[in-house]
Amino acid sequence: MSADCLFCRMASGEIPVPKVHEDDLVFAIRDINPQAPTHVLVMPVAHVPSAAALTDADGPLLARLFSVAARIAAGDGLEAGWRLVSNVGPDGGQTVPHLHLHLLGGRSMHWPPG
Repeated sequence: MSADCLFCRMASGEIPVPKVHEDDLVFAIRDINPQAPTHVLVMPVAHVPSAAALTDADGPLLARLFSVAARIAAGDGLEAGWRLVSNVGPDGGQTVPHLHLHLLGGRSMHWPPG
């Protein structure tokens, strides 16, 4: 945990937030500024600054992040499709330096995304 990280403070309960999912490795919250009808942030409980900090040893964590995202998407009725996005660094659009996946769905997604 990082004492100055917003998402770490949410994970620990210091900042109470309604969680869509929570287990020992991963938690998920609805985005406060949704960019799609479904917009959920799925992130590790442990502090990982971004996807750039991941190593081969993080395989189980990544599997959990993706499986939780899939369960949330199914629960939100996103059978027609959904998107996962991970922003890395300021130029990539990352505003909170804690790894998180944006689960977006409930509307047609276009390409290119940004």
